[in-house]
Amino acid sequence: MEEPQVHPDTGREARTGQPEVIYGPGKTAEQILAVARDLLEAGVRPILVSRVTADQVAAFTESFPDARYHETANLLVLAPAPTRRGTVAVVAAGTSDLPVAEEAAATAAAFGLSVERVTDVGVAGVHRVLQRVPTLERMDAVIVVAGMEGALPSVVAGLVYAPVIAVPTSVGYGATFEGLAALLGMLSSCVPGVVVVNIDNGLGAAMAAHRMLSR
Repeated sequence: MEEPQVHPDTGREARTGQPEVIYGPGKTAEQILAVARDLLEAGVRPILVSRVTADQVAAFTESFPDARYHETANLLVLAPAPTRRGTVAVVAAGTSDLPVAEEAAATAAAFGLSVERVTDVGVAGVHRVLQRVPTLERMDAVIVVAGMEGALPSVVAGLVYAPVIAVPTSVGYGATFEGLAALLGMLSSCVPGVVVVNIDNGLGAAMAAHRMLSR
């Protein structure tokens, strides 16, 4: 069967300040390579491929030896942007949230933002995040990643000046409904101004932070 043609949006960066990100699921390795080549030829930087399979990683790194595979984030990055102004903290409630947190951190770094990682500071031991407040106060934006009841973004947003982007994860037992409980908890935050992205969407949180800081 003939491989379907791909039509990457090479003008997106000029319109929005952010290039197209290649979403891995459902694509063949050949389709991903074709999109990446078209983006590179158009001068698009950086090239990101998210939620990749082992076969996609192998094909991509063979074709582009300079690409970096972020294993925990399950993200491929080629030609990252130069470092620019803007520092983002990526705060993970627990180690089970790290894949989503790392997706956010690797994406933010690929777009040239400086990243500070703060891990395992969930509300079950709230003193842990309180100890990191001096670090968070220096940030231009804070991405908070949490599952279970999703309380951590409200705690952080009540402590720091920077905008807080909340990321619910699908981590938790049955009544968390694969992240729905955390999502609803974050949307219902009593702290005004918390911005919430979709469940497990670390990439979207980093893109939101990049847009906030691009001006």
